[in-house]
Amino acid sequence: MTTIRSLFATRLYQATLGPIDADELRASCYSVAEDDDAGNDWCEANDFPGYTSYASLTDLPWRFPIFEDVVKALDKHVAEFAVDLEFDLDGRKLVMEDIWINILPEGGIHTSHIHPHSVISGTTYVKMPEGASALKLEDPRSQMMMAAPARKPDAREEMKQFVYVRPVVGDVLMWESWLRHEVPMNMSEDDRISVSFNYRWE
Repeated sequence: MTTIRSLFATRLYQATLGPIDADELRASCYSVAEDDDAGNDWCEANDFPGYTSYASLTDLPWRFPIFEDVVKALDKHVAEFAVDLEFDLDGRKLVMEDIWINILPEGGIHTSHIHPHSVISGTTYVKMPEGASALKLEDPRSQMMMAAPARKPDAREEMKQFVYVRPVVGDVLMWESWLRHEVPMNMSEDDRISVSFNYRWE
C-alpha cells in the first residue's frame, strides 16, 4: 500500500475584518498620507511608489479612532489564527508590534520580502479597484529546490511555487512572518490601499 501525506503546512488565514466603516477607513488613510510630511519625504528619498507610513508613524490608533477599532478586530483574528497554528504561547501573548498604511498608485509595486522579528504578519484591504494587483505568496522552500522541474500550470494550489490571492475590500489576510510575499505591479489607474501589520510574541 502506498501512502502520500502533506507535511510542514504553510497556513494562510483569510476572513472579513469586521464591522469597520470602509469609507471612513479609506478617508483616514488619505488624510494621514496628506499630513505625513516625514513619510512622504521618506518615500521620495527611497523611490518608494506612492505612500507608506511604515517609516514615519507609530501611533495610527491614537491619531484616528477607526484605527483603534481595526486593531481590536485584528487582535481577535490573530488569537484565532494562533489557535489554528497550534502555538504554545507559554502564558504570553501575541501583541501588535506595528501597523501602517500603504497607498500604491498605478505602476507601483512592493517587492518580495519577509517581516523579520515578528510572528504573524498580514494586511487588511481598504481599496481594491478593478485591476489592482493580488498578493503573491512564495513557497518558502523555493531556495532549496535547485534541481526541481517546474510545476504543471494546473498543479494543485498546495503544490504551486507561487500562489496569488485576490482579496476584496474588508478582507484580512494573515500568515507567519517568515513567508515571503510581494505585491506585483498595480495595473489599475486608481490607488490600491491596504493597512499592514505585525504581531510579536510578548
